[in-house]
Amino acid sequence: MEPHGGLPVLSAGAPLEGAPCVLVMVHGRNAAPANILDLLPRIARPQVAALAPTAGGRTWYPLSFMAPREQNEPGISSGLAAIESIVSGLLSRGVASRRIALLGFSQGACLTSEFVLHHPRRYGGVLVLTGGLIGAPGTTWPDPLGRLDGTPVFLGTADPDAHVPLSRVIETHAVFERMGAALTRRVYPGMGHLVNDEEIGFVQSVLDGILASA
Repeated sequence: MEPHGGLPVLSAGAPLEGAPCVLVMVHGRNAAPANILDLLPRIARPQVAALAPTAGGRTWYPLSFMAPREQNEPGISSGLAAIESIVSGLLSRGVASRRIALLGFSQGACLTSEFVLHHPRRYGGVLVLTGGLIGAPGTTWPDPLGRLDGTPVFLGTADPDAHVPLSRVIETHAVFERMGAALTRRVYPGMGHLVNDEEIGFVQSVLDGILASA
């Protein structure tokens, strides 16, 4: 069963053909691709092409990302396959992985983290906005995990957040550090479950790095 298979991938921003940077944007729970694409005016980088997959029923998986993984299947595996389809399609078209950035918010941030864990390479950037690696408390991520080879990774979260424990963000940081990412982590006391302007600034900085090297 593929709850997210065959669903639309929305595009926005610059035309994909010839774009110097492609941003894959993964929306959160009870949302749709249009919601995550709404960040593009705030990001304000018109040279960037954006692609956003669709979650069936507006939810990638039914329970908390801290639930035992099997209780969130087949949603997690189907969501990862949706992202992998986009990334592999870009690579097959000749888009270098260093020109691909991945951004997710909330449930989409968790799925993005998990995708990067299982598909490591040197991406242009990974923006994890209030999320972390998927798994029940006590989950461990043993070596070897593959290499991110200096990929800029930003982890931003509120403290506290109703859905994402800070402890899991810290665990995610440690895993990506072992994988060789260039990490930035920011914790915002009392921010709420949203994307703030400083986080948008980090997104812009990562995209500017990709654009400058194009």
